[in-house]
Amino acid sequence: ANPDRTRPSSSHLSLTDTATWRAHHAKNSILTNIHHHSETIRHYYFHGPLVDIATQIIGPNLKAVTAQLTFKMHGNTVPFLWHQDNTYGELEPYTALTMLTALDDTNVENGCLWLIPGSHKRGPATLADPEEKLAPLPRKLEVDETRAVPVPMKAGDALCFHCWMLHKSGGNHSDAHRRILFMRFADADAVEVYNNKTPRLGRLLRGTTRFAEVEAYESDLL
Repeated sequence: ANPDRTRPSSSHLSLTDTATWRAHHAKNSILTNIHHHSETIRHYYFHGPLVDIATQIIGPNLKAVTAQLTFKMHGNTVPFLWHQDNTYGELEPYTALTMLTALDDTNVENGCLWLIPGSHKRGPATLADPEEKLAPLPRKLEVDETRAVPVPMKAGDALCFHCWMLHKSGGNHSDAHRRILFMRFADADAVEVYNNKTPRLGRLLRGTTRFAEVEAYESDLL
């Protein structure tokens, strides 16, 4: 397909106005709760092969807590800094998994993911500046980039990693958008550490939960 057919119109923007360009495309970079809008994605999220993999790693009681379509837009050459997904929504127990499915081929040119293998075993990363603890995300982390590796993917490939895995993505220097389906799975009783340890709502996929609100959440979605 011609990527220009799905590219948001930017004719009213000056490409030399970097701040305006970034602001415009940031609004188009994430579509949250994508499973509410696509039956195909909903089935993949609730019943697809990644659910079996998540169950093997997390355990028999499993819920689906995030599904979003993320775009690295054409012309967005800003990298996404090193981070851990649990920094953006800390869940306990610390067994949550990120599952990425590439909808387009990804490579270094269009902003594929970079990982530091084994970094998840060290737990939460250290802030480069401790005073940034309460600063808005993203925060600069102390990272040894000498061990970083790019993870190019073909459309249809899936990548799974732990919530403490250090990763980043580069900017998109290609002439087309790069799309990724981002899904996150957690223990059925996982709670939000940042929210007084209230239960994280998510569709119960396997097993049981001690939280009635989790058991009921999205139960009407097939």
